[in-house]
Amino acid sequence: MRVLLDNRVPWRFGEHISGHQVENVIALGWANLDDGPLLDAMAGKFDVLVTVDKSIPHQQTIAHRPFAVVLLRAKSNKLSSLVPLVSDLLAALRDVKPGEVKEVG
Repeated sequence: MRVLLDNRVPWRFGEHISGHQVENVIALGWANLDDGPLLDAMAGKFDVLVTVDKSIPHQQTIAHRPFAVVLLRAKSNKLSSLVPLVSDLLAALRDVKPGEVKEVG
């Protein structure tokens, strides 16, 4: 699965997501894109967006998008808070379908 980490998820978190192709918005030069343009840019290039931004599912329509969104719920967006969610994230990546939003944590 092609996974995109948003700019609020530390890029090093991608090292913990085994078995998937992981990129981050900063490396792609997309860090300054607002949510809508970011979602438009990733369409057709990624299967899922991993984010800690709780507003995305409420402010953006995901249902008709060709990718899914996985929302990580943790105490903070620090790597130490997110790493414990990896096994649940990997399970979500196996089950999530385009147009869905799944919460982990």
